[in-house]
Amino acid sequence: MEKVIKVAPSLLSFNFGELNKEVNRIINAKADWLHLDIMDGVFVNNISFGIPVCETFKDAKIFKDVHLMIVNPHLYVDKFVELNANLITFHLEAYKKKSDVLDLIKKIKEKKIMVGISIKPETPLEYVLPYLKDVDLVLVMSVEPGFGGQSYIENATQRIKTLYDYIHSRGYKCLIEVDGGINEKTAKLAIDAGVDVLVAGSYLKDDKIKEKIQKLKKL
Repeated sequence: MEKVIKVAPSLLSFNFGELNKEVNRIINAKADWLHLDIMDGVFVNNISFGIPVCETFKDAKIFKDVHLMIVNPHLYVDKFVELNANLITFHLEAYKKKSDVLDLIKKIKEKKIMVGISIKPETPLEYVLPYLKDVDLVLVMSVEPGFGGQSYIENATQRIKTLYDYIHSRGYKCLIEVDGGINEKTAKLAIDAGVDVLVAGSYLKDDKIKEKIQKLKKL
């Protein structure tokens, strides 16, 4: 069976002055997911948007992919569930203790939504491997998290391939998502390596968004 690639436009790259219009444009372009980058200026060196902004489109008819780049993500899970998040991904680096990571995975699962875990580009890949049997998705950052418009870090391709081999050799059901510097060229590298979900920002923000989403899905 042919693999189906999902495309998740990152709202961070769109026009915040016309937020609901932009969300509708993403939906009308037949995007699979809406990727929401939540940054607190502490875990990463930038502040994006948070709960009040997400409240404005909580009823939008699209899968909401929430990426928490914040400290203490466990404190905010309930609120994002109330805002109709379908997937909450948090960073492994937000916690020092394995028990805290496992507790948060369990907490999100108990909310009957998908749970993902992510690591920064410099975090050794082996740190995330023990959790893949327990999560629905692993997010590979192909840029340093915190800012849009960065170039794809080349070693992300090998990290995706290593994760793909690890997941499939064990029969896990964990999806692989990639975020950062995605365009037609880098998306092809990621898809060939085994990725399932492409997060794209700057590449999709122009008037050709629908055409570009279809191109990414057919690479």
